Amino acid sequence: MEISVLLFNDFETLDVFGPVEIFGRRNNHYSIKFYSMEGGQITNNHGVSVFTLPINQLLAHDVFLIPGGYGTRIEVDNLVLINKIKEISTLAKFVLTVCTGTALLAKTGLLDFKNATTNKRAFEWVVSTGKNVIWNKKARWVVDGKFYTSSGVSAGMDMALGFLSDLHGKDFARNIAFEIEFNWSEDSTLDSFAIG
Repeated sequence: MEISVLLFNDFETLDVFGPVEIFGRRNNHYSIKFYSMEGGQITNNHGVSVFTLPINQLLAHDVFLIPGGYGTRIEVDNLVLINKIKEISTLAKFVLTVCTGTALLAKTGLLDFKNATTNKRAFEWVVSTGKNVIWNKKARWVVDGKFYTSSGVSAGMDMALGFLSDLHGKDFARNIAFEIEFNWSEDSTLDSFAIG
């Protein structure tokens, strides 16, 4: 399966490379490609620069990963990008969002009347982008059909392992967590960073 990762300026580093590390551990099952609207180098505020393909070249519709980061505050009003996210997400087998990346998916309307979560520090802002979404303030990550949404930053790693557990079994995911010396929070319903 191809993991198609959307990038935009000022993406959050761990939102992207936490899940990429996890999926990359099983490159006999998963390949990873990075896409952006125009292609070329995309840079974030940590100085991380990644070469991307133009999103119009995205042909595999297996797993679409949308990270968060400060760039989401700008991109949430980029209707060309939002429409492209909607198009790809409609065709994808699975859509995974990390942190405020959920705002971009919520803006498409595809999460309307579905369960979702997001970064607990930016919760109210993300909620404002999807008034019809059933927001879960307590969850580390939420699954509703083909949509997986996670809380902030490091929670994307927990969600990625949860996704692999759903597809391949818990031992498959636990083995990867062990390889990377990561304490996987296996309980998706409880986020220790939840507010209120």
